[in-house]
Amino acid sequence: MAYVASVGVSIPPNEITQAEIKEFVRHIFPRSEREVERLLPVFENASVERRQFVVPKEWFEEDHGFMDRNLVYEKKSLEFALEAADACLTNTTFLTEPIHYDAIDVVIFVSSTGVATPTIDARMMNERAFRTDTKRIPIWGLGCAGGSSGMARAMDYVLAHPKENVLIVTVELCGLTFQKNDHRKSNFIGTALFGDGVAASLVMGEQSTYRNRIRNRVPVMKRASSRLMKDALDVMGWNVNDHGFEVVFSRSIPRLVETFWKDHVTEFTQEIGVHPSTFPFFVAHPGGTKVLEAYEAITGSSSDKFKYSYDVLRNHGNMSSSTVIHVLKSWMEEFPPSHSKSLLAALGPGFSSELVYLEWSE
Repeated sequence: MAYVASVGVSIPPNEITQAEIKEFVRHIFPRSEREVERLLPVFENASVERRQFVVPKEWFEEDHGFMDRNLVYEKKSLEFALEAADACLTNTTFLTEPIHYDAIDVVIFVSSTGVATPTIDARMMNERAFRTDTKRIPIWGLGCAGGSSGMARAMDYVLAHPKENVLIVTVELCGLTFQKNDHRKSNFIGTALFGDGVAASLVMGEQSTYRNRIRNRVPVMKRASSRLMKDALDVMGWNVNDHGFEVVFSRSIPRLVETFWKDHVTEFTQEIGVHPSTFPFFVAHPGGTKVLEAYEAITGSSSDKFKYSYDVLRNHGNMSSSTVIHVLKSWMEEFPPSHSKSLLAALGPGFSSELVYLEWSE
């Protein structure tokens, strides 16, 4: 079994309200005033009230090349990754006493919004007291699906190595990818939706000697499933140019949730013998309002079952891979009854779907 023993997050300091961003974009976006006015309702429809970034608002007014953006990514990713990892390993809500870094056997680092070699996890190991034989698994390019994929890979690992402990760190500095001279509608939508987010989670194997430090009921990952839709590379992702990453965000995503994701969820829940409508709640990545509404329709559920997905979207925006870990933390803090079942779900580039079946422990 794979126990999600603790979760921690790091919130970047530069908070900007949706109203501020809307007014800001009105003046810097490279479209005619008429076109901008036509697109501005996207900001109201995104169900986002505020977002946080690692850089101040003034940074977005300036031109930045790829190197400039990536230098900020390297520095800030390390800073906030360490903060989230520290918060996870010392979180007294979930742990009776801290877990020291020398107890970590594997670090899985997930990101898609910058590049670094050596990877950020190697830099983390130079800043904290990890063992030198700690294994590193950097995962890049899974976008919004990266958080659930990282959790699933941690589950796979501790099922094979039940005495070991895995630290998963997700860092997405989406704001650094914003290109004010990109006139495409997908960039405008991304500006209304994405924020910076960082999170960490600790997964323990069934025979871990640290399991006695788990304070209360926690989710146990029991099974996972990945699904790739072929010939759908243009649905979500990045176009890379001299200035950095240009967002690819297709309008077909809600429709694909209603077809591709529905088939994946139906097949997976049949395999585990649980009908989607019977889950008391869902740990779902909030890709946007339309995506969440499609989730509800497919699972035959009310919005209450996705309340923390809406809450995280409202207060932080879409933080790519980190978002689902923020949602998981909120549900874990409720300490659902023993044997409560849930589905952790996210969609990403490829076009892809990642599902993890959770059941809360005794």
